[in-house]
Amino acid sequence: MTHLPYRRALGVVSLALVTTVGLTACSAESDDSSDGKKRTVKTAMGDVKVPESPQRVVVLDTAELDSAITLGVKPVGATRADVASGFLNYLPKEKVEGIKDVGTIAAPNLETIASLDPDLILTNKDRDATRYKELSAIAPTVMTETTGYPWKENFLVHAAALGKTAEAKKVTADYTAHAGRVTDAIGGPAKAKQTEVNVVRFIEGADIRIYGKKNYIATILADAGLGRPAVTDKAKDGFSYDVSPEQIDTADADVIFTSTYGDPKKAGETKATASGLWKNMGAVKNGKVHTVDDQLWIQGIGYTAANKILDEMQGHLTKK
Repeated sequence: MTHLPYRRALGVVSLALVTTVGLTACSAESDDSSDGKKRTVKTAMGDVKVPESPQRVVVLDTAELDSAITLGVKPVGATRADVASGFLNYLPKEKVEGIKDVGTIAAPNLETIASLDPDLILTNKDRDATRYKELSAIAPTVMTETTGYPWKENFLVHAAALGKTAEAKKVTADYTAHAGRVTDAIGGPAKAKQTEVNVVRFIEGADIRIYGKKNYIATILADAGLGRPAVTDKAKDGFSYDVSPEQIDTADADVIFTSTYGDPKKAGETKATASGLWKNMGAVKNGKVHTVDDQLWIQGIGYTAANKILDEMQGHLTKK
């Protein structure tokens, strides 16, 4: 597909927004890119031709932003997360400073994106499948199938699109070595496996979430060799087992990491942690409950976040 220069793309996007009719046909006009060299990247939407060396990248979710930052690419635009700072707080300030806000996750502003004249857009079908034609009319759009659990595979797709495959190999190798050092610090593979860990998230307006074994944070626990309690096997599709404050004792484990999204009272945290059920849990009695940052441990997805989580995890699990 040929991608329209800014003025024409903006006009097309504006029309689509007004009429709610998606773009259908690919333009046959010549590519106006200053660098005519292209590479083909395999994506969830089929093969996509991208510039050999993208210079103006827009990312539309937290994992895509983490991937870009990890690989040394500062996007020209990114969607904002539902946090006061706009971009998740674990990302170095200097790495995100100057990135244009292009709307909220799953609701990007297409006109703003077009105005940036991007030469590559990174996103996923969970967030933007319905906008694929519009986004592709603005710039080559690389989508992964989903986000979260397959984050390592998605990172390789992002790296291929950004022309950073060699850098990605080093990132993944360094992370694997880092996880191994955490396992050793805990006491070795056998000790790590015997340490059963739960991650509990208190969410405003929803049930309390006990994370299962098929999600982003679970993969990091697994990489460190940590064990998981039996309750995680109850997780629907492996993602989470959701409970009310009156069932909080089902989250007990050797170690519990907790995070909160939203107001603690509205999220059920205040009620749950004040109850006798909570106070009688083994992890609580043994001082093995650790409060962690929701933006880093849950909302952030990628190697920059994962390495920071490993550092924090090691600190908590080796503290005497």
